[in-house]
Amino acid sequence: MQLHVADHPLIAHKLTVLRKAQTDSPTFRDLVDELVTLLAYEATRDVVVEDVEITTPITTTIGTHIASPRPLVVPILRAGLGMLDGMTRLLPTAEVGFLGMQRDEETLEAVTYANRLPQDLAGRQCFLVDPMLATGGTLVAAIEYLLGLGARDVTAVCIIAAPEGLEKVRAAIGERADVKIVVAAVDERLNEQSYIVPGLGDAGDRLYGVVD
Repeated sequence: MQLHVADHPLIAHKLTVLRKAQTDSPTFRDLVDELVTLLAYEATRDVVVEDVEITTPITTTIGTHIASPRPLVVPILRAGLGMLDGMTRLLPTAEVGFLGMQRDEETLEAVTYANRLPQDLAGRQCFLVDPMLATGGTLVAAIEYLLGLGARDVTAVCIIAAPEGLEKVRAAIGERADVKIVVAAVDERLNEQSYIVPGLGDAGDRLYGVVD
């Protein structure tokens, strides 16, 4: 597993505003979208491309475009939906799948409740998006799901991560696949309720409001 912490002043600035309890949902959504676009730039640095001949107004030349099969962007529902536009803005030709996973608040284990993915991911570059990497259980389950469909190149894009969650992913995945995690920041720790400290609260609730 590779970890990349995106170190950029604009990322740090936007993350600071996201953390503030006073930031309202519309502003939070806009900032997540902007922040993910910046993270996507780092996450797609190794996207597979190929040469293509094109005609300019002056002559023909060799350019570059994203190779086939197209990358697959997979938001983990529901909070990952808030990151989808930021990813597809940089990867407009990518396909989009969906994976519904949630944490059981008693066992803290990830439970899959929905999926909409191709049945064969062999040779595909997959980008999982989820704002928070806390205990790591949801991300491990999502990565395992993609690996079970044949994926071997998975990049997870998260806004913040806890050291405990990163270690869980590292231990669970090992060297079985090319897995990379791109984050804006690695925070201090998890608290007794397994929330990230200092964190930014519940990303899903802050994006969309509390669902009773």
